[in-house]
Formats: sequence, structure tokens, C-alpha cells
Amino acid sequence: MYQHGGDIYGTPVELDFSINVNPLGIPDEVVEAACNGVRVSGKYPDYACRALRDALAEAEGYEKEHLIFGNGAAELIFLVCQAVRPKRALVLAPTFAEYEEALQAVDCKVEYVHLRKEEGFAVTEEILRVLETGYDLFFLCNPNNPTGEIVDKELVEKIVSACKAQGTWLVVDECFQEFLEEEEQHSLIPKLSSYDRLCVVKAFTKIYCMAGLRLGYLLTANEGLRTKMERLSQPWRVSIPAQYAGIAAIQATDYLEHTKEVIRLERAYVKEGLQAEGIRCFASKANYIFFQEEEGLKEALLEKGILIRSCSNYVGLDGTYYRVGLRRHEENTRLLEAIHQVKKERKEHHG
Repeated sequence: MYQHGGDIYGTPVELDFSINVNPLGIPDEVVEAACNGVRVSGKYPDYACRALRDALAEAEGYEKEHLIFGNGAAELIFLVCQAVRPKRALVLAPTFAEYEEALQAVDCKVEYVHLRKEEGFAVTEEILRVLETGYDLFFLCNPNNPTGEIVDKELVEKIVSACKAQGTWLVVDECFQEFLEEEEQHSLIPKLSSYDRLCVVKAFTKIYCMAGLRLGYLLTANEGLRTKMERLSQPWRVSIPAQYAGIAAIQATDYLEHTKEVIRLERAYVKEGLQAEGIRCFASKANYIFFQEEEGLKEALLEKGILIRSCSNYVGLDGTYYRVGLRRHEENTRLLEAIHQVKKERKEHHG
């Protein structure tokens, strides 16, 4: 069963707020590069993604040998589970559903750390006590999806230490960190060499709006894990258009800076608009807003051609929780106007 946003193919949708990708759209130079990749796609892609690997390592200061590429972050999440074959794993609740799916695919027992509404669904030091009981693998999404909450930097370092003490594989999903004001302060990539069971997952999907091109990567200092993941995957999993697009995206630095400014302004604008309607918003710090409202909002907005993400299928949440990805200002305005209209109609209906 499909359980993510972006399912616009079965129902007519004018505006899709159910996905959380860059509202600026794919950069023009990335589109051009992908088209150039299509023109030479009569040959097989480079299975090692060498040009992309070199470009990414040079731009970000990564160790080239730490990189493994995949058909989006989701493939790498499944691959790391297939390579590690954990028997008992820990995930947050709520968090991205693909972690649990990947763990269940290898018959792993999944346990949860339930984040609490009264604490704003933040990860607290309780996680350290839970990790002491010993797990084979722990998935940590930072910022978390769907809440948009960042884990405190000092707590993240304590989590690394706790996992190291227990020999737990720690897989950190940093796919939304580029939307943060100071993402370099939150990344665990500099810690890779200090713990060989640490993996960081990133993708071009969200920040460069490349959801349909499918390009992600995982970094780990563990050569044995990288080798096993390569052996478990098919050799041409990253297409030529995706590789070309990735190289072009890395060079789009002005686009990234503009993105941060747009997200900062629109996040404040949409949050203020939702709160003006009496809607409780949580402390989302990424490119989406997590909030609570009466059930049925998704269906009511869909009648107006607007799709939002119901979070009812996240573990630990019910049908009163929603997530909206930020879009351009005029589109965000239309969302707020539609929500105002729904609330007005409901009020009139109930007298």
C-alpha cells in the first residue's frame, strides 16, 4: 500500500502540498543536464558514478571512498538493512515509514521510541536510556519527518556514543538538512571516521526537487558495509540523466542560498496563517509544517483541488495530524485561503 505524499495520479490535483521538495522547482541547469543525459542514454551508465563521486567529494569535502550512490535515498535505506540484517531495531514514532518497511523486509523486529505531543514531538534524552538496552540498528531522521524537529546537537553526539558503546549500527537520515539555516552544525558526516557503524543518508530529491529523477547517496567509513551493499544491488541503478543532473545540481550554489531565504520567509508566513485559524503548529524547522486540526481536512481541501499530507498512517499519530510542504508565496496564500474557507464552511454547517 502506498503511504507517502505525491500520489497525484489517481485524483485530479491542482496544487500538491503533500510532498516536501524545494518550492523553487528543479534548477534550469539541472533540467538541461538531465536532458543531455537522455541524449547519450544509448549507452550504459557508469556503474561507479565516478564523475558524480568526484564532483560531490570536491564540493562537499567528502572522502570519495565513503560514498555509495542509489536510486534515491529509499533504495539505500533498504540496501543497508539487507547488508546489516539486523534482528532487533529501533525507530522513532512518528518518523519516515520507509525505515520500518526496510527492516520488516529482512524480518527484523521493530521497536519504537514514542515522541510525545506535550514535548513537541522532540527527541529527548530518554532515547539514551532506550539505546542502553542494546539494538542491532537505530534509524534517526534529523530533521525528523513529518515533524520537522531537529535533534539537539549535543544529544546527537550522545546518541553516537551510546550506539558505539552497544555496537549498534546508527543510520542517520539527513535528507532535509540543507533546508536548515546552519546545516553544517547538525550533520554527522564529520563523525564518520570515529565510528565505523555510522551511516549518513542524503539525497538530491528534496533540496533540488529531483524526486522523479531518483538520486541519493550514503556515506560510511565502513568498507565492508559498502562492499556488501554494492554486491546486493544491481550495477546500473543510477541512470545517466540522474548522474548528469546530480553533477549540475552540485554547482547550483546560488540556488541553495535563495532556497534558504524562501523557506525561512514562507515557513513563517504559513505558520502564522495557520495559527490565525486557531490551528496548532509544531516547531518545524525544515521545508514543511506539521500541525494538528480536525479530521477530514485533507478530504475537504482535495475537493478544492489541493492535496495535503494526512499523517494518520504514521506510527503514533491519528487523523488529526497533517503536514504541508512549503510552496511559492502565491500558492501558500491559496492554501491558507482554502483552509480559511473550509473552517468557515464547517462553522456554518455546525450552526
